[in-house]
Amino acid sequence: MKVISTTNAPGAIGPYSQGFVANGMVFTSGQIPIDPATGEMPEGIKAQAEQSCRNVIAILEAAGSGAEKVIKTTCFLAEMSDFAAFNEVYAKYFTSKPARSCVAVKQIPKGALCEIECVAEA
Repeated sequence: MKVISTTNAPGAIGPYSQGFVANGMVFTSGQIPIDPATGEMPEGIKAQAEQSCRNVIAILEAAGSGAEKVIKTTCFLAEMSDFAAFNEVYAKYFTSKPARSCVAVKQIPKGALCEIECVAEA
């Protein structure tokens, strides 16, 4: 196993890593839309979806993988009413159409509107 760590995505805000490579697979932790350069979170679901996608892809790339190798994503939304806007952004990044679960949850850390985690080939 190998721990993934990159400054191109936000650091962990708890006792976990950004991701792991194990048995030829990459497992990322959930990525909320924090800009790693500023520590700030953009406003609105589209901007937050863009940042969450960029963050998870930065971790994949640090592991030697990429969006085209994603097998499964799990997406969390604070409001299911944001589903269409989230999908519009998500579709630009995950063009291979990996398997996906997308659910609304009561709360996402730091008041984020979305969070994305994934499993990919290394």
